[in-house]
Amino acid sequence: MGNIVAIVGRPNVGKSTLFNRLIESRKAIVDDFSGVTRDRHYGQAEWTDRRFTVIDTGGYVPDSSDVFETAIRDQVKIAITESDIVLFMVDVTSGITDLDASFANILRRSKKPVIVVVNKVDNNERQYDAAEFYGLGFKELYNISSATGSGTGELLDAIVEALPPAYDQSEESIADDNALPKLAILGRPNVGKSSLINALLGEERNIVTDIAGTTRDTINSHYKLFDKEFIIIDTAGVRKKSKVHNDIEFYSVMRSIRALEDCDVVVLVIDATIGMDSQDLNLVHLASRNGKGVVVLINKWDLVEKDTKTALKYEEVVREKLKPFTDLPIVFTSALTKQRIHKAVEVALAVSESKKRKIPTHKLNDVMLPVIEHYPPPAIKGKFVKIKFVMQLPGRSPKFAFFCNLPQYVNESYRRYLENKLRENFDFHGVPIVIYMRKK
Repeated sequence: MGNIVAIVGRPNVGKSTLFNRLIESRKAIVDDFSGVTRDRHYGQAEWTDRRFTVIDTGGYVPDSSDVFETAIRDQVKIAITESDIVLFMVDVTSGITDLDASFANILRRSKKPVIVVVNKVDNNERQYDAAEFYGLGFKELYNISSATGSGTGELLDAIVEALPPAYDQSEESIADDNALPKLAILGRPNVGKSSLINALLGEERNIVTDIAGTTRDTINSHYKLFDKEFIIIDTAGVRKKSKVHNDIEFYSVMRSIRALEDCDVVVLVIDATIGMDSQDLNLVHLASRNGKGVVVLINKWDLVEKDTKTALKYEEVVREKLKPFTDLPIVFTSALTKQRIHKAVEVALAVSESKKRKIPTHKLNDVMLPVIEHYPPPAIKGKFVKIKFVMQLPGRSPKFAFFCNLPQYVNESYRRYLENKLRENFDFHGVPIVIYMRKK
């Protein structure tokens, strides 16, 4: 299970700056590939070996306080429902405002862990001023300056402390091997997620049991048909009756991230008539960093005018956008005509199987050592890297350790080469692979 931390607070208290700081804490690990927009309002943070997803609600809130009653209040409620910890951000230079007090009222009733973050505390005098915020009625208060970064270390310690306990991945992966695969159907509104699920579950609704105990409006359906059995996590039915467009977008993003944290494979649905956008790419990046498999479905393919090469050309365009994720399966479907929807399920289940694949160490070395010998890592400053041994590490998605004399000299492009060779030889289509270079 992943963990979600939401940053809430009135406009212009510095939520986005804090968000950038928190996800910067793993800057070295995160590649910002060109083509991925910088307007992401969610990303992964890592601190003392714990990872969590951070959501900046500010990216979705209209920037004026007079719409507070509807938009902001609803959003805070969504953020509370969907996150594990709420960071409530206030500004020391303005003291407690009416808007802050309204936020505090909603948050206090929520029973969620709330950490109050007092921003712009960058001198001693402001340290004293910050004490005023104890008046909001929360135990924990952290003084930071999101502009300079002071205080963020202590804040991150507090977040990690408040997260639910980490599970032992190796034990869980053994227990999980027999669990049913969970497929999350994600994508922007109106790309055909509901039609796809109805086409799959269709008239066989009696075979479908909605699993009890699934709170939140993501619906988990148990599918058992044609010798296949899995769980579909459906975020499609989620619609908030609200006039605020931003709110619906925020709602669906929160739902998508929660579903993504809970699933094994993300089935990303794209509307063939519109194509991929940055939001789709953000989901692919987040899925990959969370160790989830990904399958891309190009839906509404029946609406595209075709000749014999149309699908190939279309696929080339999508693959270009998806770089560096060149190995994701792409399936062209039409939920309306039920064209290839079972093929889509087969591919997603194959990805789920590949994710669990364990390669015996002797086999790994038999295949990979000759590959490395044929094309060794490039020498840097006259130093030659020699890779002696490879093994797969325990976990819920494939991780490999390459043991060598100078791990620090292995560059990113050589890691990609190793990753591609692992994919070619052991069929890891659509599955994220993590490579560690270790000192022999």
